[in-house]
Amino acid sequence: MKTTFVTTAALALALTAHAEFKIDRSVMSDKYWAIWNDEVQAKIDADIEKYRKADATVEVAAPDGAEVKVEQVGHAFYFGAHIFNFNQLGKKEWNDRYKELYGTLFNSATVAFYWRTLEQYPYAPRFEERYEDTEEYWNREYERDPKAVAYKPHWRRPAPDPVISFLKTRRVRIHGHPLVWGNNAWHTPTWLWDDFCPENEKRALEAATGVQLPVRDIKQPICTKDMRNDPKERWWNGAWKEIYAKLSEEEIAALVPTFVKAQRDFYEKRVREIGERYGSRIDSWDVVNESASDWALGKGAKNDLPVTKSHYGLMPANYAYNALVLARKYMKPDAWLNVNEYNMDAFPGQIADLERNGASFDVVGSQMHLFNPAESRKLAAGEFTAETRQKVSPEGIATTMAKVAKASGGRPIHLSEITITAPDNSPKGQMVQAIIMRNCYRAWFAVEKMNGITWWNVVDNCGAPGEPSISGIFTRDMQPKAAYFAMDDLINREWKTKTTAKASGGKVSFRGFKGRYRLSWKDAEGKGRSKFVEVE
Repeated sequence: MKTTFVTTAALALALTAHAEFKIDRSVMSDKYWAIWNDEVQAKIDADIEKYRKADATVEVAAPDGAEVKVEQVGHAFYFGAHIFNFNQLGKKEWNDRYKELYGTLFNSATVAFYWRTLEQYPYAPRFEERYEDTEEYWNREYERDPKAVAYKPHWRRPAPDPVISFLKTRRVRIHGHPLVWGNNAWHTPTWLWDDFCPENEKRALEAATGVQLPVRDIKQPICTKDMRNDPKERWWNGAWKEIYAKLSEEEIAALVPTFVKAQRDFYEKRVREIGERYGSRIDSWDVVNESASDWALGKGAKNDLPVTKSHYGLMPANYAYNALVLARKYMKPDAWLNVNEYNMDAFPGQIADLERNGASFDVVGSQMHLFNPAESRKLAAGEFTAETRQKVSPEGIATTMAKVAKASGGRPIHLSEITITAPDNSPKGQMVQAIIMRNCYRAWFAVEKMNGITWWNVVDNCGAPGEPSISGIFTRDMQPKAAYFAMDDLINREWKTKTTAKASGGKVSFRGFKGRYRLSWKDAEGKGRSKFVEVE
């Protein structure tokens, strides 16, 4: 779909010259602006000034009164996006524009480590690029059938090696996602149950419960439809729920002991192998993903049970706690370990419980997905539901972040997955998305413990099945939407310090956003000098 905002030539200019973003307030109702009012905006500005800036005094070999140019060249705060569509967009010029964003707009990138597609067959992890990961392959497949590419099993799952190598050349912070997640549709390999639970154990479990367990097909693509509505997935989860109702954890473990051991061993093998290959190259990890709903079932972060009755299906005992233990063992000592979650009702309790039981982690990851285009349309009209008020109103953001911060034990907060869809892709609809994003980013940036915000799907129609098709900041043919210009305006202008200061006594003082700076001046002989400093 072609956008009416800019031409291809204008895109190239925008990516290099940072065209100014102009808000069209008229697309939002007076009711919306009454909620995001001047008083709210002033409070956000004050908190940004307080928490995101710092005073600096730097030694410079400049004569008194010399003008020193102060230019911020990097942020301490992490502005990120996932990079799941690396070389997959179907045309070289689209891939090039996509990759150019990393290092110019985004200083952090989330790299896919989903187990199901990383290790499609046991003992054969797909770390290195194969032909089906190359730009040539995806360009060919796109030319054959543009709609079919999103149903390839490895869509949005590029091999990690080339992605990480590329990000290293761009000096972009690398975040791995995820190590441990119970989700059967998107993460757990089918072969784990099919191949490593012996048939006699499967039959014993069925005989003890009367529940027929599904046979999972390793050839079944994961992206054939919205997996949340897939009858096979409902059958799989439903079967385990029936088993849970009839057997205790001890009884289940006694019936399938080979599988229980194999599952535990494979989880450790996975973390160990990834740690050995990438432990010194990746800066942070979502060690355990979306596990708070299991914690809320009441068993606690650490217990003496042999298995976990996960709502995903049977999982290893204390899997969230043990994932953190394994990650601390196998990752580099200074890697940041994250606990990532969307269930904000249960999450604070889980964080506190993990900490109480001695789990070691560094960052608390929180998500916010505004998936439904109808919700964005209602927001433009000033109609906030209880859910959207919690997610994208100033008071809801403040309350949620305060709750997470209180439970985090002083740890930083990473907004690890952000989705804000447009009501439609008309110019007005794109502006609605841009305004919601801009207000939310400003409110999140103002949170004291916040250390990063990661946008999820950068490009339209590149999300997982079930995710909105117009939640990108670029259209599918890599034309920038209003949300791109709004985000670029915040990151590269509003929140980037560029000023001058006078040298005095061999020093210069200034206040600016935290990050890396280049200072330039002329010495007493008129020769140009410069130095780089970190403002913290």
